[in-house]
Amino acid sequence: MTKSTFRRKISMSFVATALVLVGSGFIFAPGAYAATTEAVATTGWDYNLALVCFAAAIAFAFGAISAGMAIGRVGSAAMGAISEKPEIASQALIFIALAEGLVVFGFITSLMILAKV
Repeated sequence: MTKSTFRRKISMSFVATALVLVGSGFIFAPGAYAATTEAVATTGWDYNLALVCFAAAIAFAFGAISAGMAIGRVGSAAMGAISEKPEIASQALIFIALAEGLVVFGFITSLMILAKV
């Protein structure tokens, strides 16, 4: 696989992930909050709610993408280190778990954003 093909596949996966997250925010969240907003009853569409859902999707997407990039780099370095010195496997797993914590932060941030609606 060439470098340009790899970059194209990665960028398409980022775009697909972002579209799924934004689409799910627009599909599921307005129905959940429609009973509590007065603007939906008068205009039929609440643009503030749509922006809040978009912000929550962006927060989660950035957390997931950054966690994936961090785990890719830390995981490959950890596997190389473990192949040379197997007794450091537990330390390598700790570093991978720290990188995985980024997606948890993104998820909590998106929940905090949605809780403000």
